[in-house]
Amino acid sequence: MASEILIIRHGETTSNAARIVQTPDIRLSERGQDQARRLARRLAASGVEQILASDHVRARMTAEAVRDATRAPMEIDALLQERNFGDIRGTRYAELGGRDIFAYDFAPPGGETGAVFEARVDRAWTIVRKRAEKVAGRLAVVTHGLVCASLAMRHLLVEGDVAMGGWKNTSLTIVEGAEPWRVLRLNCTDHLDDVSPEGGAV
Repeated sequence: MASEILIIRHGETTSNAARIVQTPDIRLSERGQDQARRLARRLAASGVEQILASDHVRARMTAEAVRDATRAPMEIDALLQERNFGDIRGTRYAELGGRDIFAYDFAPPGGETGAVFEARVDRAWTIVRKRAEKVAGRLAVVTHGLVCASLAMRHLLVEGDVAMGGWKNTSLTIVEGAEPWRVLRLNCTDHLDDVSPEGGAV
């Protein structure tokens, strides 16, 4: 059983910065690549033994930085993708006409409702738990902001409230590797400030 599960949001992209609904093929910006390198340095000697990553380019690039630093094998799984906003992807938020695309019942053309998205996240969490059973050290999961939020709100034991928004680029959430999946550190980006984490935690 994994000692801990590390849930990671990908680094920044130009679409993040420009407030554009992201497409699967968008790459990390220069700033995002720097964030990924800083995260990788933080995790280099942390005992990561396996990496699972979304197949979206921004997540894969972030995971590759962690792989290069830790030498852990990396596996890609499409279940870890961000919520699919279908035909709206590539649109600036300012051009959405006030629509709340994050609403649970919003059905973007060619995309996922909240219910469909959550069902997929549930399947992804099953995969994560199965991998965790086979890893002795840490399991790193590189995914997206809404996936991080969905896991925290519905599958993890978190002290206090968790919001869907506010998940920082390359944020690290550390979870105990067994039920009740208690969160030890939430949405942490100490590595971006060159601050050493407190209490010896990664």
